[in-house]
This record gives sequence, C-alpha cells and structure tokens, in this order.
Amino acid sequence: METESVIHNKNQGELQQIVEGRSLPTEIVTQAQGSSSRLGSETPPNENSQLLNTSMRMNLSKVRAAFANRNALVDVLAVFFGVGTWIGINSTYVQLPLLVNATPEGWNLASYIVIIIQIGNIGPLLYTLLQKIAPIKDSFIIYFLLAIGIIAGFCMAFLYPITAEILGAERSLAIFVNVFLFALVGCTSSVLFMPYFGRFRDIYLVTYLIGEGLSGFLPGVLALIQGVGGNDQCIKTDTGIERFSPPPRFGTQTFFLVVSSLFIASFVSFFLLDQLKIVRNEYAESVTIGHGNTYEYNVKQPKAGDDEVPTKPEGKQLSDKNYRGLLVLLGVVCMFSNAIFPSIMSFGTLPYGNIAYHLAVTLSSIANPVACFIAVFVTNTSIRNIIALCVITIPFATYSMTTAVMSPNPPLMNKVMGEILVVISWTAVVGLASYIRLKITTIFRYQGGRSLVLVGAWTQIGSFVGAILSFIVVNFTNVFQTYDPCA
Repeated sequence: METESVIHNKNQGELQQIVEGRSLPTEIVTQAQGSSSRLGSETPPNENSQLLNTSMRMNLSKVRAAFANRNALVDVLAVFFGVGTWIGINSTYVQLPLLVNATPEGWNLASYIVIIIQIGNIGPLLYTLLQKIAPIKDSFIIYFLLAIGIIAGFCMAFLYPITAEILGAERSLAIFVNVFLFALVGCTSSVLFMPYFGRFRDIYLVTYLIGEGLSGFLPGVLALIQGVGGNDQCIKTDTGIERFSPPPRFGTQTFFLVVSSLFIASFVSFFLLDQLKIVRNEYAESVTIGHGNTYEYNVKQPKAGDDEVPTKPEGKQLSDKNYRGLLVLLGVVCMFSNAIFPSIMSFGTLPYGNIAYHLAVTLSSIANPVACFIAVFVTNTSIRNIIALCVITIPFATYSMTTAVMSPNPPLMNKVMGEILVVISWTAVVGLASYIRLKITTIFRYQGGRSLVLVGAWTQIGSFVGAILSFIVVNFTNVFQTYDPCA
C-alpha cells in the first residue's frame, strides 16, 4: 500500500505540472494517466475537483492573457477590413439561383462569371508593374479598390437587368462589368490587403483572415435568409404553359445594397486602421514602412559565440518528387474547385429544383470558410493525410459530375433523396477541396524560398485552365443541357 501511495503522489505531481503548463515527455504523461486511472478509486473526490478547478483557472488565465495583450478595436477593424476582399464575387455566386432564370445566358451564366474572374487577375499584374515603374503607397491603392467595390455593389443592385447585344447575341453586360470590378478587388487583395498587415504585430493577421473568411460566410447566410421562394411552377395561360418562379423574401437589389453597405464598412475600417494613432501603436516593433508592401524589421542578429542560434523552419522538408507532386495536385484541385465545378453546378442541381440549387450554392459558399476555420484547430498535416482526403473527395466529385453530365435527367430526379444527395455532394466537394488547398499551402509554408509564390502561381494556372475548359465545353458543346420543367 505504501508503494501505491508513493506512485499516486508522484502521478498527482506530474499531472499538476501539466496543468501549470510545463511540458513533459509523452511517455511520462501516458504513464501518469494510466496509473491515475488504476488508482482512481483511492483518489479523494475533493482532490480531483481541486485539480479540475485549477486546470480551468489556468485555461481562463491564458485566454485573458491573450486578449489583454491586444487591442480589441484593431481586431474589429481588421475583421471588417477582411470582409471587403471577396464578398463581391461570393455574393454574385450565391445570387446565381435567382439570376440564371432572368438573364439571356441562362444556366451558362456561371461559366461566363468564372472566365471574368480570371480576367480580374490583371489587377495584381498592374499593381506589380506600377510598383516597379512609380511606387505608390499601398494605402492609396487599397482606398481605390474598396471604392470600386462600393460603386460596383450599388451598380449591381440597380443595373443588373441591363443587357446589350455583343457579337450578335444578347448578353448581361451590367453583370459582366460589375463582376469584373468585384474580381479586380478580390484578386488584387491577395497581393495587397493581407501584406498590408505586415506592419502590424502578427497576432492581428489571424483576425484579418477571419474577416476574409466572413467574406464568403456572410453572403451565404444572407442568401439563406433571402431564400428562392420555391421551385418553378408551370401555369396554364391563354398563350400556353408558362413557367413561374415564386419570389424570394427580398430581391437581388436589396441583397446587393446590403453587400454595398459591407463594402462601406470595410472602407471605413481601413481608413481608421490607416489613420488612428491608437492603431499605429499596434505596429510591429522596429518596423520601417517603405513604398508598396515593403517592410523592414530591425531584428537583432545573433553574433558569433552567442547562445542564440537561428532555428530551422518548422515542418519536414519535401523531396523533389513530393514537392512537384503536391504542386501538380494543387493545380488539379484548383482547376476543378475554382472553375469547372462552379461552371457546371447549375446543370447538376437545377433539375432537382430551385431550392436544391440555392442550397448547394449557398452551403458551398459557407463550406469554404468553415473548412479554413476547422484547419486552424486541426494542425496535423502530412502528405498521407492529404492523399486520404483526396480519396474521400473523389466519390463526391464523381457524383456531382455525373449529375451535371446527365442533365436534364440526373439520378433520383423528382425524389427527396435525390435533392438531399445532390446538395450534400456539391457542398462536400467544395468544403473538402478548400481544406485540401489549405493543407497543401501549410506544407509549402515551411519549404522556404519562393514556395508560396509557386503555390499562388499553380493556383492561378489551375483555375485559368479550368475556366477555359469549362467555358468551351459548356458554351460550344452539347455535353451539358438545360432542363425545362414546362417542356
């Protein structure tokens, strides 16, 4: 009994060290937990309660310390600033269930939007060229871009029904122009908005990324509230049978006015970030701000003989084979998730009804930021896990592609189970693809050199190739066909 008492006291001491935040070898923790479970019947209940209370107090202390060392105003402004990145494009996507039936392009509208978004990549190219020819403060360009977003939001709200004849066919000119302006803001934000936070302490980059995630989440929630009114109905009239689409709770005009107000909030937030002295107090220590997004940190370099030595980058270095393989995989994932699937989603879901299409588009928009949010807490990243995720994604991607190719008569059409499966499948494809992209990016973050530049390049290459392929197949072949419930 004395031996067991000694062991018990030793285990209690080791567990107390864990509570106090000290690090112990894994085998000691496991041994202590196993011994405690065997002797749990002899542990006084009040000691267990005290241990639990101590653990809770320590966790709360860590939370308080994290918030005590930051400025809540900067956090709020960073979130609203991040919302202004991709909210225009995401808002357009979630409005497609209402726009496809009111535009000359019909179900092909998404393929046009995907192409226009790729044209928006001219923004980063112009920005890079401008900084080489005549460097301008990045804040001036950010003001300009957010102003474009505000104007495009208002124009989309009031002018989206305007069409014009282009190359002998009626086209949604107003939508195309405004989508290009939205894409200009979104694409350029990737090389401008996030790097702007290089001047701040690194803790504020997380809140900015939360705002960027909300640029997809907020339009999705707003679209769920808006609804689509219901599935199309066929009504007999004096001239024959006509299709009637029940109206949503509020229209596209109101939707984009809300989007414009969010752009205004982003503009005001950036103005305060750029001008308030209390905000500048949160800049990184010893940072020198140059033209464009160039920052220099006056970090003390260790001298020869110092105890401090540079640490190696975290994470395992990739072999050349794995390095190239992951880049190709990233390009393929982006080709399908950023271009091909968005272009054909209308064909794969609209035969099941407007509600199914609306839910698939909206939940897919929400799945992207949710996947990124989950990745913050699930830190385990390896090539094996990425391959496993790809294998899990393949059945969902195959079913989604099958529903689009078999339009206007996809599997389980006019059945509730069919609607449920198609919504789950399309949402899962987008969510898993977003998670895979983020995990691949996380691996390349630790490879050094220009690895993240290559990640961005392969992302754009894959998206561009997918946009061209989907546009040609959707608009110049009969592979994907529309469905008319009143035919």
